[in-house]
Amino acid sequence: MPTSNSNYPTGHLSPLNRRQFIAQGARLTGAAALWAALGHRSWAATTGSASDAPETPDINFGMIALTDCSPIVIAHEKGFFKKYGINSTVTKGANWAAIRDNLSTGSIQATHMLIGMPLASTMGLAGSPKKPMVIPWILNRNGQAITLKADWKGKVGADPKALKPFVDQANKLGEPLTFAQTFPPGTHAMWMRYYLAAGGINPDKDVTLITVPPPQMVANMKIGKMDGYCVGEPWNARAIADGIGFTSVTTQDIWKDHPEKVCAFTEEFAEKNPKTVKAVLKALHEASVWLDVMENRAEQCEIVSKATYINCKKEVILGRLLGELDYGDGRVVKDELYMHYSKRNCNYPQAKHAKWFLSQYRRWGMVTGTPDYEGVAKRVMRADLYVEAMKEIGYAHGGADASPETLFDGLTFDPANPEAYATGAAVKNLKG
Repeated sequence: MPTSNSNYPTGHLSPLNRRQFIAQGARLTGAAALWAALGHRSWAATTGSASDAPETPDINFGMIALTDCSPIVIAHEKGFFKKYGINSTVTKGANWAAIRDNLSTGSIQATHMLIGMPLASTMGLAGSPKKPMVIPWILNRNGQAITLKADWKGKVGADPKALKPFVDQANKLGEPLTFAQTFPPGTHAMWMRYYLAAGGINPDKDVTLITVPPPQMVANMKIGKMDGYCVGEPWNARAIADGIGFTSVTTQDIWKDHPEKVCAFTEEFAEKNPKTVKAVLKALHEASVWLDVMENRAEQCEIVSKATYINCKKEVILGRLLGELDYGDGRVVKDELYMHYSKRNCNYPQAKHAKWFLSQYRRWGMVTGTPDYEGVAKRVMRADLYVEAMKEIGYAHGGADASPETLFDGLTFDPANPEAYATGAAVKNLKG
């Protein structure tokens, strides 16, 4: 027969109910421990407790004055970081090496970065001190270009083979042509190398390659320091506006929807602060979706054009963001592959992209022998963090992609065999 509670005041438990309450509490505590042990969010977090808050809420983000810094800037300016518990500061770096060093030392905790930089730092190659870094987020696709000096208008168009006679003539005179990129193992260096090689030009033997920070490209071309450069926007459009150069090809002409900048962390920070990293990714997602609404791009330019960020006229930035592509030599097209930040599974950190860059490091002798394609890609491209963060906000991404990629020279990269791609190239400088 059930035990009555009638002898106990309202709000109190009978001895039997008290025992049941304690037993039930123990069961719930055990369930919470099991849930946490299985790697799920903590029991407290599922009930909305502060235990799901970022471990390190104060984050200083690094950036370089390029249009593709926009997701970080917009997340900061629009309050998306704040929404997810991140107190953000954005600090503009002088050059990519400074950005790398500041991330390594901890003066910034997350940063806008070339996709090749965390790979190089993890491997300790091309002059980078060995400091493991991770990529849980791709900031953008497309939106870079190769600018050539105005003297070559009408003589060199989109085909780099047209450059070869100028390269050969300069070498006969003992005055090799000079081309600039922004960081030796970075994206712009790889696009420039790939472009020259497609024209039968060995970038390490036939020309001189120099490193110039992105905002200084235009000024250096203006004084005749180089004959061409590869950089992100708006510094290609700016060369046209200033009448000193023209665009030969955009990087989306070279490789449709190629990966470009990333949001990077040191491996150590990411391991100690997974909730912080995921909070950053959630905020970047909202900023990136906002950026891919074309009606927002004028406001984007209004914000990022400020001196604290890109320091360039908003009108110069806006055109190419809208797909209005004037090459500066008479070619004008509507570019369907303008820089984007969210659509077409942009943000997923694909292992195959890391393998492509490793194949180029192999091709150009930046590594000796066959690199650990699988191991490095798995360590650096942290899709697990991306997937967890997107699951927590209910966003359905496109998942991993291991399909081959064919670039503008007709060569196909198969991520299942990156070594064959690297060693099979006609123009290469293999080491070991």
